[in-house]
Amino acid sequence: MHYPFEVEKLPYAYTALEPFLSCEILRFHHDKHYVAYVNKLNEILKNYPNLQNMSLEELLTDTEALPNEAKTSIRNNAGGVYNHELYFTCMNCSDSELPTDHLAAAINVAFGSIDQFKAELSGAAVNQFGSGYAWLILSNKSLEIIATPNQDTPISATVTPLLCIDVWEHAYYLQYQNRRADYVDNWFHLINWDFVGARYMSLMKEPV
Repeated sequence: MHYPFEVEKLPYAYTALEPFLSCEILRFHHDKHYVAYVNKLNEILKNYPNLQNMSLEELLTDTEALPNEAKTSIRNNAGGVYNHELYFTCMNCSDSELPTDHLAAAINVAFGSIDQFKAELSGAAVNQFGSGYAWLILSNKSLEIIATPNQDTPISATVTPLLCIDVWEHAYYLQYQNRRADYVDNWFHLINWDFVGARYMSLMKEPV
């Protein structure tokens, strides 16, 4: 996928994540905030034909290819597109609230237990100062939890995000106001573990 980037539709209805995330939040988040990043990225790239065959991942990792005068705006908006698409895909409305077998085993090795994993990811999300994301990443075949500010994206040759939670206020404020911790607690009911588990298994098969 490259320029012109297209808006990805939500993989579920606007009401599908209720009561944990309201229809109003999801509609504003996807149709206004996410769409704005897609449009802005395309607007920037239309002036740089040499960048128009680059994927989102390449725009975020091959920074040497980006012109200095547009580097920050490209990274910010490409990050906004990548991060939102992963965030939306990482959620669903199923009743499964536990990771799949292989991923569950890896989480137990990395964090000691599923409960400890949830505590650490929750802490990273709640304590992220200002806007940003908390992530479960695969780094050199090992699981780690990190947080990033704004639309920074932890992707590189050896690091791939598996899932993320958006803690920008627009992700939760209409429903939770300033209660970020409540939003984070409820978000754990929405993790699409089938997607995350399949992503993990696919990455583990790739050579280091």
